[in-house]
Amino acid sequence: MIKEVYFSLFLGGIILSIQTAFGMRIRELRARSGMSQEQLAYRAELDRSYISGVECGSRNVSLINIEKIAKALNISIEYLFTNEKLSTNSAYLQQDFKIPFLKRFSYQLDKEQRILSFKVEGLLTSKDVDYMTATLASISSSFKKGELSVFVDHREMKAADGIPAVYSPEVADRAVIFQQKVISCSKQVVVLCNSHFMVNQMDFVTQTSGIREKATHLYGKDRDMIGQAYQLLDIHGNELIKAAK
Repeated sequence: MIKEVYFSLFLGGIILSIQTAFGMRIRELRARSGMSQEQLAYRAELDRSYISGVECGSRNVSLINIEKIAKALNISIEYLFTNEKLSTNSAYLQQDFKIPFLKRFSYQLDKEQRILSFKVEGLLTSKDVDYMTATLASISSSFKKGELSVFVDHREMKAADGIPAVYSPEVADRAVIFQQKVISCSKQVVVLCNSHFMVNQMDFVTQTSGIREKATHLYGKDRDMIGQAYQLLDIHGNELIKAAK
């Protein structure tokens, strides 16, 4: 897998070294999760200068430190070496929050099918997650344990540049609390993701919150993803979350 991804990677007609290509990959994943080099270094328990050296391709990274970096990014080591490309542009900048959160967040309760659906367009702040927690927890609390399913649409969780991003570290921490309060007593949760990166991150978040066994995170062709979600939820449609036209 490493040979397939990195030894075939070109930039302006030049084949990149494995160290340079790996450094670009770390920078890309860090940027799309809204982390600075300092934040990644802190989470990985490494020096900032070390992370800087990794990203510029001057460090020959050990397996132990690869594991630390992957964990800090809330992803698997395997995902580090996939060929999913995002962007090295930083997410979670001021322009990503020009549209108020309440215009980007919507939810719906289907009492008959006992499904709570919600979707978010754009990125989240910690306060946004706290608002969702308070709003949706009050709804889910009116159902008996294991009676309600939760359907989440994160397909449009993108930065202002239109490219997918994932939770920032602060948002991921709040998401754990959200899941413990809203989803822990639910039957199941199905999440439509914007990338394999998000699938990886959601796997880590649900593992931390203790709901991994009831969570399914999907990514793929839009209609296939929607079809699989409907099948898992045993529904034929959803007024809020549909396949893109």
